[in-house]
Amino acid sequence: MIATFADWLRHRMRLRRWNADLALGRRGEDLAHRYLRRQGYTIVARNYRLASGEAEADLIAWDCDTLVIVEVKTRRSDEFGPPDRAVGPEKLAHLRRVARSYARKSEIPWERVRLDLVTVTMGTPPRLELFRNV
Repeated sequence: MIATFADWLRHRMRLRRWNADLALGRRGEDLAHRYLRRQGYTIVARNYRLASGEAEADLIAWDCDTLVIVEVKTRRSDEFGPPDRAVGPEKLAHLRRVARSYARKSEIPWERVRLDLVTVTMGTPPRLELFRNV
């Protein structure tokens, strides 16, 4: 209950500074972060961006001994389709680029890297779904 109120308050503050879509996306990332921690993931980075700025990962985490690059897609509703439909080949290529960079920097073998997707559909309560190994 406290986390829900804190989310709402943080979201209201962001709405004052950011546009509504950016604030909604960040709220979805907050929810996904807590959701993944409850699933046993250890979050090590948020909004990790390549030095070139051309690609970004919403979350980077460990799931046991696997490095996981996580994309979070948030939608107000599924009226226009589920959030996972917004992840196409171009986005996956960006995620792979981030994954390779982070794995190389951390000296993690590619076999121990995975790409996951968390979708967040806002509602009461929000609905979260985890897609492993996209």
